[in-house]
Amino acid sequence: QVRLVESGGGLVQAGGSLRLSCKASGMILSEFSIADMEWYRQGPGKQRELVAGITSGRVTDYKDSVKGRFTISKDNGKRTVDLQMNSLKPEDTAVYYCHVKTWARDQWGQGTQVTISS
Repeated sequence: QVRLVESGGGLVQAGGSLRLSCKASGMILSEFSIADMEWYRQGPGKQRELVAGITSGRVTDYKDSVKGRFTISKDNGKRTVDLQMNSLKPEDTAVYYCHVKTWARDQWGQGTQVTISS
């Protein structure tokens, strides 16, 4: 059984950094290596939105408001996808979710809370 387990959330001051990590526990290498991975977030009273994505070919894409501040990376050997978040702003406060897509799977993690104080 495959589980996506996020970690790394917390409370930081504006201008600070956090690194989120998502581990695809139980996923075999051949599936993880072809998976597109994404980070979404859902702020208080807001809809869930795509923050960053990385394809199996390492092509990345970012929400405009996080470009230059966030970096997504994927490690096939560790079965992880990380989100390095720098220069954090109060508006980045949200629950962050990991999402994996393959031809056979569309799965979400349980989320990790990120809170940025002003």
